Amino acid sequence: MPEPDALASALLQLSDHAAHLQELDQREADHAAQIADRITSLTTLANAMKHTLDDQEEIMAGLKDLDTRVLSQTVGISDTASDANDTKLGYQPAPAPRFWKLDGPAREEAIARLRAWVEHVYQPGYGHLAASLGGCWEQHPLCLYALDWLSELWSVLYLQPRRTAGTLAGQAEWQTRLLTAAAEQMAAETSRCEHVIARRSQSVTIGSRR
Repeated sequence: MPEPDALASALLQLSDHAAHLQELDQREADHAAQIADRITSLTTLANAMKHTLDDQEEIMAGLKDLDTRVLSQTVGISDTASDANDTKLGYQPAPAPRFWKLDGPAREEAIARLRAWVEHVYQPGYGHLAASLGGCWEQHPLCLYALDWLSELWSVLYLQPRRTAGTLAGQAEWQTRLLTAAAEQMAAETSRCEHVIARRSQSVTIGSRR
C-alpha cells in the first residue's frame, strides 16, 4: 500500500475512534445526568416524606395531649361533682374541738357530743372494746381526743348516702385496726388512773365500816 493511502487509512481509523469515543462520552454524560436527576427526585421525595412524618408525629402528639387534657378535665368535673354531692348529701367532719384550751360551756358542749356518740353508738355496738372504756373517760384528754376522731371517722364512713369499695375498705380498717388501737389506749388510760384508785379506796373504806 502506498504511504499516502496508509496514512489516510490511519487517519480514517483515528477519526472513527474519536467519533466512537465522543459517542461514549456523550452516552456517559447522558447517563450521569439521568442518575443525577433520579437522585434529585429521590431526595425531593425523601424530604417530602420526612416532612409528612414530622407533621404526622406533631398531629399525633397534639391528639395525645388533647386526650390528656380531656381526661384531666373529665376527672376534674367528676371530682367536683362528687365533692358537691358529698357536701350536699354526705356527712362532713365537724371542726376539731380544741380541748387543750376549751373550758366552761364550750368544753361541756364538745364533751356532750362525744357522750351522745358513746351512749348511742359505741357502747351498744362495740362489745368488749367499748366495755373497756372507764367511766371517768370525760376527765381524760387522751380519751377526748381519741373519741373525737373515732366518732367523726365513724360518721364519715357510715353516714354516707352510698357505700363504695373505698368506703367499705375504710370501715374494715376502722374496726379491725384503728378502733382496736384506740380502745386499748383508752382502757389503759382509764384503768390505772387516780379516779380508779380513789374509787377502790372508797370501796375498801365503806367495806371496812361494815
